[in-house]
Amino acid sequence: MAGMLSNPFKKGRKDDALSDSVKKLKTKFDQLKEKATHAVQNASRFEREAGRLSQEMESLKVLCGRIATASMAPKPPGTPFSEIEFQVFSQWGEDGILQHLLHHLKAPHQTFVEFGVESYVEANTRFLLQKDNWRGLVLDGSEENVNRIKQDNLYWRHDLTAVASFITPENINQLIRDAGFAGDLGILSVDVDGMDYWIWKAIDSVNPWIVVSEYNSVFGPDAAVTIPPDASFMRSKAHFSNVFYGASLAALEHLGREKGYVLVGCNSAGNNAFFLRRDIAGAFPIRTSAEAFVEAKFREARDPSGKLTFASAAERREVIAACRVHDVRTGTVRTVREVWAGLKA
Repeated sequence: MAGMLSNPFKKGRKDDALSDSVKKLKTKFDQLKEKATHAVQNASRFEREAGRLSQEMESLKVLCGRIATASMAPKPPGTPFSEIEFQVFSQWGEDGILQHLLHHLKAPHQTFVEFGVESYVEANTRFLLQKDNWRGLVLDGSEENVNRIKQDNLYWRHDLTAVASFITPENINQLIRDAGFAGDLGILSVDVDGMDYWIWKAIDSVNPWIVVSEYNSVFGPDAAVTIPPDASFMRSKAHFSNVFYGASLAALEHLGREKGYVLVGCNSAGNNAFFLRRDIAGAFPIRTSAEAFVEAKFREARDPSGKLTFASAAERREVIAACRVHDVRTGTVRTVREVWAGLKA
């Protein structure tokens, strides 16, 4: 009978051991919880500090841009763009070129439209927005990019409208009008890596003083060509090399003349051309595409697997020679090689 009875002391020892284990687990959990709380608090402090430092860095960049603007103010119209370029938020030296043009033009319309801006971290008009408080419209095909713009402090600090839309010649005017822009405009900046020529050609909702348009230097200084009209064109899919896109400088010069604009120069990177409306060009010398042309030095060509090849300018030209382009002078569609051969004939 006695052997069948449980030992209360043995059971008590088990309960005590279980209680000790629970207490140890609770202590460990509390320690981990405290560490996690500290980590979250530290992360929050780090995030606030990173935001503060980012804001201070932007303020310093704008201040440096103001100093650069003042230092090049005495330079007259016709000064080579390479001497007045500087970069604050632009990809290359476009910030300096625009400040130089605006200093002499005294444009009364402090408004801009820019498309192909991605998240607007790097853009041709951001310095104008933050330094001179211009009003602007920016467009990008990515909803994610536009959401990032709207979450940036500059979106509530300034009169900026950001719209997500895939841009085509058919919808660009409606997009601009719907955003409240029409008539005279300070700056139009075109960079969509594809249909640039056709989109600028279609725009009649605004009448900009200055047009900045990307050109593709791979097409050379003389051929007046652009990709054929294709509303679904995507640079990355058009050709594996990623260098078949957009329009030549000569094609943009040709279009500019039709729309009442004169070419005044290109940036030293060899990818952006600057046009002024003829009636306000003033003392700025007019350049031909042959005079203004700058060949791009950056090497972004890729092989069929998508890897950078670091191809030279001559190699980039050869890789797209069989691609078909629209000649804006003749209205014909031919291969790039045929267009170049015709120029030599």
